[in-house]
Amino acid sequence: MTAPVPGTEVEDLLRPLAPQVLGAVVRRYGHFDVAEDAVQEALLAAAVQWPGDGVPDSPRAWLITVASRRLTDLLRNEQARLRREDAVARWTLPDQWLAPAADRAAAGAADDTLVLLFLCCHPALSPASQIALTLRAVGGLTTAEIARAFLVPEATMTRRISRAKRLVKESRIPFALPTGAERAERLGAVLHVLYLIFNEGYAGTSGPNLQRTELSAEAIRLARLVHRLLPDDGEVTGLLALMLLTDARRPARTGPHGELIPMAEQDRAHWNADQITEGVALLSQALPRGRPGPYQLQAAIAAVHDEAPSAEATDWPQITALYELLMRISDNPVVALNHAVAVAMAQGPHTGLALLEGLGADKRIAEDHRLHAVRAHLLEMAGDHAAARDSYEAAARRTTSLPQQRYLRTRAARLADDR
Repeated sequence: MTAPVPGTEVEDLLRPLAPQVLGAVVRRYGHFDVAEDAVQEALLAAAVQWPGDGVPDSPRAWLITVASRRLTDLLRNEQARLRREDAVARWTLPDQWLAPAADRAAAGAADDTLVLLFLCCHPALSPASQIALTLRAVGGLTTAEIARAFLVPEATMTRRISRAKRLVKESRIPFALPTGAERAERLGAVLHVLYLIFNEGYAGTSGPNLQRTELSAEAIRLARLVHRLLPDDGEVTGLLALMLLTDARRPARTGPHGELIPMAEQDRAHWNADQITEGVALLSQALPRGRPGPYQLQAAIAAVHDEAPSAEATDWPQITALYELLMRISDNPVVALNHAVAVAMAQGPHTGLALLEGLGADKRIAEDHRLHAVRAHLLEMAGDHAAARDSYEAAARRTTSLPQQRYLRTRAARLADDR
């Protein structure tokens, strides 16, 4: 054991360990839903004990041991309750299993977290449930955060995740990476899950911090694992490139007090040149392989931004053309919103504002703070400061991210001062 450590350091340590421990326990014992409860109790025990007692020499093994003991208790309780039913015959206690110990990877086994990722994207689940369960079990997002990502009430998301865990349990599929057609069937959901986890880390939907770097870093780590598994898949490569090219700007996105700095005002000398180089190289490998998919196109847009020496030198016509390609294959209002921004930068704010009129009727984005923030920015560019100020305030009311609220209200106040 180490000396006592602050609680915040323990939380930072536990977040990346959580999916690893869950994956190891499920691989060893099965019972996905009960295993998650056991792991959550182990994490709680660590959060209580480690700040005072110190972190164990092997935190992962400690968590797996505690979770395994709790899992045994939970299964024994369940056996007692169902003893007179036929279902009890299917239960196997952890100490009766012959698989490798949970804190030892089986010979040749892939990363448990990657296996868990594909397990959560089981075809028995709806696409929405696949994503929700993976964000909960692998990404570590709270149910409330996932509900905001899906734009549904938290109670609805709680039921969806519980139902998904029950279906995975009832499917009794082996804890192993799928192959062939089964893997291809789940890959789209896996990539979308990683995309959402990264986005939540890069621009959190709520809370006091603009960025949650532990989430974006975990998404990049998992994307690297999937890319290592499928190096010739263009969309896998494109997603990893997109993450790297976007995350490269992270050091310049916030000021000394955590305040948001928009891309046009960022000091590009602080961008991560190594990540940009790697992202561009990956994209250059993927694009010649065939018709690009949405992740490759988004990566190409990110590359144009990253390779511009300044905001003024950005090739907005090229970005506009890439968004138009993306709109042909993706009915996503956020893509249309970003296209309107690109058009405004290339052709003037009034052209962009005209495109926003149609988006205002789309219920999927009409109340999203991003639509109002873009409208405010374009109105400010057009010189209509009163209307821009109102739109900035409307955007601030609709976001639950405190840094974004402060930024939007600061912009509104600045325009009020200009009167």
